[in-house]
Amino acid sequence: MSDEARAESEQRRRKLEAWRSARGAYPNDFRREDLAADLVATHGELDKEGLAAAGVQATVAGRVMLRRVMGKASFITLEDPSGRIQCYLRRDDLGEETYGDFRNLWDIGDIAGVRGTLMKTNTGELTVHAEEIQLLVKSLRPLPEKHHGLADQEIRYRQRHLDLIVNAPSREVFRTRARLVTALRRFFDERGFLEVETPMMHPIPGGAAARPFVTHHNALDMDLYLRVAPELYLKRLVVGGLERVYEINRCFRNEGLSPRHNPEFTTVEFYQAFADYRDLMDLTEEMLRSLVSEITGATTVEFDGQEVDFGTAIPRRTMTELVAEAMGLDEAEVTDEGKLGHLGRGMNIAVEPEWGWGRLLMEIFEARVEETLVHPVFVTHYPAEVSPLARASKADARLTDRFELFVAGREIANGFSELNDPDEQAERFARQAELKSRGDLEAMHYDEDFIAALEHGMPPTAGEGIGVDRLAMLLTGSTTIRDVVLFPQLRPRGPGSA
Repeated sequence: MSDEARAESEQRRRKLEAWRSARGAYPNDFRREDLAADLVATHGELDKEGLAAAGVQATVAGRVMLRRVMGKASFITLEDPSGRIQCYLRRDDLGEETYGDFRNLWDIGDIAGVRGTLMKTNTGELTVHAEEIQLLVKSLRPLPEKHHGLADQEIRYRQRHLDLIVNAPSREVFRTRARLVTALRRFFDERGFLEVETPMMHPIPGGAAARPFVTHHNALDMDLYLRVAPELYLKRLVVGGLERVYEINRCFRNEGLSPRHNPEFTTVEFYQAFADYRDLMDLTEEMLRSLVSEITGATTVEFDGQEVDFGTAIPRRTMTELVAEAMGLDEAEVTDEGKLGHLGRGMNIAVEPEWGWGRLLMEIFEARVEETLVHPVFVTHYPAEVSPLARASKADARLTDRFELFVAGREIANGFSELNDPDEQAERFARQAELKSRGDLEAMHYDEDFIAALEHGMPPTAGEGIGVDRLAMLLTGSTTIRDVVLFPQLRPRGPGSA
């Protein structure tokens, strides 16, 4: 806090003590009856004379964002969740004592209530002519200066409450995010999916190749892992006969921070029995078209200077096609493990001895292709080596019936036909466990309970996970995940930070 802000805060504390002594501070007996936006919508078109004749009463409350004191009369602007409304305060209407308290004790940032009659000023602004005012909350810290503090990213992320108070666009981002989640629920509910909740703490981390967070349960004296994905639990539900399920919830991965990554993030993950990866691509395309239309009112979104269109069919390209195209090779050359190893080392990829053809292909795809995929595209047929839970392709056992959706160079969704052969799944888990024993911190554990569930029989199933944060970024034009997560994880502050 600057010296100037600290001095103002001390002055506000003196005002609080005067308020406590004279009136009693922080009352809870005022009830707002009207929102600013509703008053404007209902009465904003009336002219000055018509409004005066109507005698409309209004009871508003909110944060004081503007304050103009002009002797015996003043104006304040209150902001509530719907918008702002001006209030006209006159000493002759309120009385000397009440008006004096307003002049001497109120500041910008305080929360207040006003009752009065609607009027129009000479400039035509809808205004509440106050008959009663009440200070409800004293703001002890001044708000950031307009055009200075509001743009400070450190303040925006570390003190999200301040960001939301002074930045209307930030509030709109999180309203849009909430509408997105509501729309996702409605989309799945209307198609017969059941919303469920699965554990956040797992005895064995699974469902994705990721490094988990570890915690300890004292009563059981055992380590538990914050979930990296809900997949293995959701598939148990499919085994149990809940053939269409979805969950919107948090996942946790012990990874670095970046504009695209936060250690805790939100996904919607869903499973449908008697479906395959092609069915889910169709469903995903329908979903995105519906969401974009509902949230934006159009079929396109503007993101990072690019117009992204969801109104047309989303193309489907294999990973080998895209890598061959990017590297200027024939697709047959991309299936050569030696060739890929040579290419990877030439791109300064740290090729590990245990990597097979599939891992090499994936690494080159991520390094050379991913960021070029601006317009929506389904990338299909991921290698089995990097897809331990996906069903192998009938055409080529090295590949799987898996896809990822990329938009604006970002992975938005990951889905596949599920591997439901318990013996093959056990073999894949065994290979993952071997990689883990060699030091791969992201490799999966061997999950005996999940194998046991598969041995009871899981119907042919397809499943998918969609990053809600990244979808929110896309729909709000936000280029960093921190802008769509209310309280993102941040590095510790430096010494002396306020």
